[in-house]
Amino acid sequence: MTRLHVVTGAGSGIGRVVAERLRDRGDGLVLLVRDAARAEELRPDFPDALMVEADLARPESLAGLAGAVPDRVDSLVHVAGLVELGAVAELDAASWHRHLDVNLVSPALVSRALLPALRAGRGSVVMVSSTAALTPGPRWSAYAASKAGLRALADSLRAEEHPHGVRVSTIFPGRTATPMQEQVHEQEGRAYDAGRWIAAASVADAILHVLDLPEDSTVPEMVLRPGRG
Repeated sequence: MTRLHVVTGAGSGIGRVVAERLRDRGDGLVLLVRDAARAEELRPDFPDALMVEADLARPESLAGLAGAVPDRVDSLVHVAGLVELGAVAELDAASWHRHLDVNLVSPALVSRALLPALRAGRGSVVMVSSTAALTPGPRWSAYAASKAGLRALADSLRAEEHPHGVRVSTIFPGRTATPMQEQVHEQEGRAYDAGRWIAAASVADAILHVLDLPEDSTVPEMVLRPGRG
């Protein structure tokens, strides 16, 4: 039977590679996209995917999500994220809310909406956090705090859903060669060298490893760090 996966952040970076890998092996895809324009951008590469509009920057837009997704899914992969560097002394409330809405509140609401379908499929939830959540540095407070919250969300969800057969994993990638990382380097005022960082494909490999584990095992957490640079 074809497996069905719900993926956020499939427009670029890690999420894009994950979606392509799942597509290429014949699995079904539900892609959560910001708006109709983003759906049209992705349609040529994912013609068979179900596109569901869900603006993670506006959690209120997620209210009807449960009814837009099939009633049985095999996984939910949270990859979409936002990072804006800034010292605590500089960050305003709007920046904190943006980080929390995209990186924590929306994943919580999407997970809640899809729990009946995940339970029906005895599926897996994968939260893509960051090593910044484990060892925050200067100017990373908002991003690190939101990603640390994602870990706490995963821990609670794992304990709650274990009786229902839903497995929950958190992946903590270090700096990864993605468009987001290029933007981070711009914010840091540093030259960007993709060769120094983890390839998006390597993180995708880790995510697919978690998704493909047999039901008798699970990986609660996995940390990936650059092997060079």
